[in-house]
Amino acid sequence: MRLMTSSNTTNLPFMKMHGLGNDFVVIDARALEIPLSQALVRAIADRHTGVGFDQLAVIKAGDADAHLTFYNADGSTSAACGNATRCIARFLMDETGQTALHLTTDRGDLFAVDGGGGLTSINMGHPQLDWADIPLAREMDTLALPIPGSPTATGMGNPHCTFFVEDVAGMDLARFGSAHEHHVLYPQRTNVQIAQIVGPDHIRMRVWERGVGITLASGSSSCATAVAAARRGLTGRRVRIDLDGGTLDIDWRDDGVWMTGPTMHVADGTFTAQFIGAFT
Repeated sequence: MRLMTSSNTTNLPFMKMHGLGNDFVVIDARALEIPLSQALVRAIADRHTGVGFDQLAVIKAGDADAHLTFYNADGSTSAACGNATRCIARFLMDETGQTALHLTTDRGDLFAVDGGGGLTSINMGHPQLDWADIPLAREMDTLALPIPGSPTATGMGNPHCTFFVEDVAGMDLARFGSAHEHHVLYPQRTNVQIAQIVGPDHIRMRVWERGVGITLASGSSSCATAVAAARRGLTGRRVRIDLDGGTLDIDWRDDGVWMTGPTMHVADGTFTAQFIGAFT
């Protein structure tokens, strides 16, 4: 991808991708420097006057195969985004012919492999289980927080709060998620999951993402929920998680939490100089 000159500014190529309906705008900045203001990120995120996304991801050159940076729809940043990482890993594998990649993020080093059958696997690293690493506002047991419903806190490079409930379909996730995203125990806000145990290796989950709202899927939320369920003895360490947009397989191994699922490269497009110039 390259920038195309138009008047006094430039057009900006992008890709639209999704993993189970968790959708992304991806900008390839390996060969150029792209200034992204918070206003521009928000404008791109608008599904009526922009393109729309749950997260925006930027691919940059680095010491590894690539470095990834993530933005939420409200313009805030996130250190991790599992489904976007899988989508980009698949794009880079198709581009290079590699079947294994070393990626870096603000979360740390992540490793991706071709899962076969069109699936892509990513090691999201070890979960953060200590209150200070998640982070929480003060020292406490992260297995059962002092919040009605006794949710479990987990860090996956971003904070998570997982509630285990009897029936995810019967809950008002919009009200529930928005009420807990800004809970005082989470100084950086939190992703909120409601999870229903279907069996010893099967979970039904819905998610509210901080800075975004309800999403059809979330990779880091799926990893956090699998870790929380295993810690509480509700499941084993390898589970199938059914989300609103499809299914992910999560495997909490000794070397980290592995996530496997499908990806889709939907389209390529270009932001016009007029659009970019309105927000820069």
